[in-house]
Amino acid sequence: MRPSLPLWLGLAGTVIVLDQVTKACIVAAFRLHEALPLTSFFDLVFVFNPGAAFSFLRDAGGWQKWLFVALAFVISAWLIGMLRQHARERLLPTALALILGGALGNVVDRLRYDAVVDFLDFHWAGVHFPAFNVADSAISVGVALMLWQQFMHKDGS
Repeated sequence: MRPSLPLWLGLAGTVIVLDQVTKACIVAAFRLHEALPLTSFFDLVFVFNPGAAFSFLRDAGGWQKWLFVALAFVISAWLIGMLRQHARERLLPTALALILGGALGNVVDRLRYDAVVDFLDFHWAGVHFPAFNVADSAISVGVALMLWQQFMHKDGS
């Protein structure tokens, strides 16, 4: 059986569900800015990020919410078009579905909270990487797979 569009949309949907379930658990279990150290280099923490990656435009005054929502919808439409075009492949549509699910998972937060819930906090020697979430992770893995496909597997399979 060859992969098809419903499979890839299902993967994107699974990312959205996992993202939202993990965020709901954090919101229910933590107070804002509360942290739970789990290892010497990793904490669970509850923060809101009104900006984009690495808190880009965090202090822009609120208009950035609608910019990021609109951008996510435009990119999502493009990703769905790409998924349709490449539905019978494996690597590229996996990447596209992960990016789609991550983008839409974060849109849910922007519409619900006016910011994105972040909770994964890695740190080393007192330096903290910006907190992130399951959606961000899916986007990052999707982009890495897309780059891998572009550089190593020109045929997309």
